[in-house]
Parts: sequence; structure tokens; C-alpha cells
Amino acid sequence: MPTTTLTTTAGTPRPRRAPGGPAGTRPGGPTGTGPRGPAGHHPRTPAPRPPEPRTPGPRTRPRALPPHTVFAERLLAVLSGERPVHWMLGHTVGEAYEQLVRIAPATPLRSHGPRPVLRRCSVQLHEDRSALEAFATIATGPRVRAMAFRLELGGDQRWRCAAVELDGLGTAARPA
Repeated sequence: MPTTTLTTTAGTPRPRRAPGGPAGTRPGGPTGTGPRGPAGHHPRTPAPRPPEPRTPGPRTRPRALPPHTVFAERLLAVLSGERPVHWMLGHTVGEAYEQLVRIAPATPLRSHGPRPVLRRCSVQLHEDRSALEAFATIATGPRVRAMAFRLELGGDQRWRCAAVELDGLGTAARPA
């Protein structure tokens, strides 16, 4: 590769490699534009794009709760006074709504102590798979209570509550 000599201010020559083009020209042509744009300027870089929102894949999708657990949480919210009874209107069939109306004001879960928490909810599925019986344990501080309910599968493939019992209040609250 040819070398050119540059003279420093002290007057001593210093060897320098010549650019890849013909002698006396800069890379990119005689006007001084090269891969970096006009001499001394950096090319414009586009602003970075915001990351595209990720659609949840099979591994990041939250696991759906089974219907009996969802209903246990809904019933607990109503029976503890956190939600009004009419919140269950579209989720009950037959006598269940009237049972909730009778049970909810008298339930021991409406205390001023700690908020009741669903500890466990188990289910027994009927043979024809059109109904299930669920039972749950509810903790209120150190005390544990029991709740049982029945879910029936409607023609629209939605589960609806058909009966509710809480520590015997479900049967005791029925009119004689």
C-alpha cells in the first residue's frame, strides 16, 4: 500500500497510510462524502421502534380457574357482604337466588373481623356432566367454615348456581 508523508508542526515528517482510492481523494469520492454522509456528520438513524406488544402464548397465558372455584369466590363475596346479593342474579337459577337473599344477612361471614378467604374448593361431577356438587372451606381468622353449592350446566353451556348452603344456614333458612 502506498504511503504519503504528512508534515507536523514541528517539521518532522510522519508516515501515513494512503486511503483506498486514488492519491489525493478521500474514501467515498472527491467531495468528502462517504459512508458516514457529509464530512464530519453521522448519518441519521431512525428512532428506535417501540417493542410490539406480545400476545400471550400458551406458556404465558394465565390458567383459567375451574367454574366451581369461580363460583365459590363469587358466593363468598356475596355472603361476606363485599358484594350485594343482586350481583348473582344472572348466575343463579331456580331457588338459589331466594336462598342467597335469606342467607346473606344472617351469615356469620359478615363480621368486622378479618376478611374471609377461600381455602379449598372441591367438586363432585355428576355422571351426565350436566351438574356438579361443590364444597368449600372458608377461613375467617382462626375459624374455618363450610360452604356447599350445586352448579347446573344450562343450554347455553354456562354454569349457574342452583343451591347454596353455609354451615347449615341453607337448610335452616328455608321456610317450613
